[in-house]
Amino acid sequence: MSAPHVSGGIRLDAPAPGWAVEADVVVVGSGVAGLTTALRCTAAGLRTVVVTKANLDDGSTRWAQGGIAAALGEGDTPEQHLDDTLVAGAGLCDEQAVRTLVTEGPDAVRRLIATGADFDRTADGTIALTREGGHHRRRIAHAGGDATGAEISRALVEAIRERGVRTVEHALVLDLLTDAEGRTAGVTLHVMGEGQHDGVGAVHAPAVVLATGGMGQVFSATTNPAVSTGDGVALALRAGAELSDLEFVQFHPTVLFLGADSQGQQPLVSEAVRGEGAHLVDADGVRFMLGQHELAELAPRDIVAKAIMRRMQEQGARHMYLDARHFGAEMWENRFPTILAACRAHGIDPVTEPIPVAPAAHYASGGVRTDLHGRTTVPGLYACGEVACTGVHGANRLASNSLLEGLVFAERIADDITASGPLREGARETIPAAGVVPAVDPARRTEIQRIMSTYAGVLRSRESLREASVGLEALSADNAVEALGDKAAVPGTESWETANLLAVSRALVAVALEREETRGCHWREDFPEREDETWRRHLIVRQTAGGLAVTPTATADFPPVTPEATWEPQS
Repeated sequence: MSAPHVSGGIRLDAPAPGWAVEADVVVVGSGVAGLTTALRCTAAGLRTVVVTKANLDDGSTRWAQGGIAAALGEGDTPEQHLDDTLVAGAGLCDEQAVRTLVTEGPDAVRRLIATGADFDRTADGTIALTREGGHHRRRIAHAGGDATGAEISRALVEAIRERGVRTVEHALVLDLLTDAEGRTAGVTLHVMGEGQHDGVGAVHAPAVVLATGGMGQVFSATTNPAVSTGDGVALALRAGAELSDLEFVQFHPTVLFLGADSQGQQPLVSEAVRGEGAHLVDADGVRFMLGQHELAELAPRDIVAKAIMRRMQEQGARHMYLDARHFGAEMWENRFPTILAACRAHGIDPVTEPIPVAPAAHYASGGVRTDLHGRTTVPGLYACGEVACTGVHGANRLASNSLLEGLVFAERIADDITASGPLREGARETIPAAGVVPAVDPARRTEIQRIMSTYAGVLRSRESLREASVGLEALSADNAVEALGDKAAVPGTESWETANLLAVSRALVAVALEREETRGCHWREDFPEREDETWRRHLIVRQTAGGLAVTPTATADFPPVTPEATWEPQS
């Protein structure tokens, strides 16, 4: 793997750090990926600091309903889990990365349980398992019925506090610090008045782990929380790291429809509801997934989302329905209490009526390119969880593989950092930025989201993506001009987030325009077929002095795998 590096990186327009903290490792993010990394690094004796944008339990993990996939059930095997993952990934998964996930996954889940996560059990005490889309077996472990993420987050946050891991809450990470050799030297961050410090500061550390979650907020409607503004992806891009597979944004098929103009985080109706037997129907009660795929409603998410969109187009409808009235009140109350409460809060009772649903932005299958140990193309910078692209998900993530990926690769990252030897080098001299990205007026956030939802959402074409590109470039150009005058946006949390959204959106549109085929969750109306001869490859995007550069790479070259002989994790 090459190590492209923009000398000094490009950084946000922000004040110089007014305070600093010294550490061996700084973990940015507090979901399953970040907290697992932090706990394992701490156990190895490393001075670890966790930086998180809101409270420790406010990331995407807590919103995960369905569960965590692993071959834990009788008759199930990692090989079967691997097969289902490869099928869902539509030819772009890296098989070695998937094999790592499915073989190390079961024990990683058991260690999570030992940490304190309490999963639902059957009458005989074994872990209760359900099915979701794309899985041929019941292998989804869940907690609290449909509150798996909340339970995992609770257990990990509790463990972090018990072990006294240093945390900085309400802190927006700004940029990577690097030394004269291009190695990671820490991060800058802005604490929003409710953490341990106020204003812009720095954590100096030779190892930085990005676990910042997704970028769903680039779209108007998403299942992602408000904090998911692509901060880690944007930071890595400015630092010169390679990004991969950004065009593959998964739109969850069954999100509670709140109206055509609804914006922000939308309530998710977990795939586990379909796993337990709910049916997708149109306004006439017709099950339109029958005959579309052998698994019908449990087909991979891209297939279900496309089928819903096609039916909506055919009928001029704004949504379809998920019918689970046959569950009865007792099953709804015991198995899906969170979803039941969310539906009733919006005036819908799933016990007596079908649920209106439509696709919404849900998960980024792409992100910061890494190897099997979470290393990015910038030495000392790691990425884990949704912010990363390990090669596991390919063109479409298999349901409930996300929590498992965060768990497995977090452990690998921590072991790799620990195996690197002593980290206490003291603060290294950092080099200044090669360029500065101006803050963006927060009022432009809605316009960015409108452009992305209208022209780069579920349905895409050359024409729509060019419209998106022109719109985003115009916003960027206008902002650059305004930055030189008295209309410059004031640097601050909202304007930095908006700058991140704009950067990520531009990169996503650039690669989506390049990929002229339909594959996984990238749906081109002008190129409706999958085309393996030309497009069974990944698109790498990185920041150069001249702007964004998009480079194709064959699947055999991705991810760049470090030989196992060089990786000797400490016990």
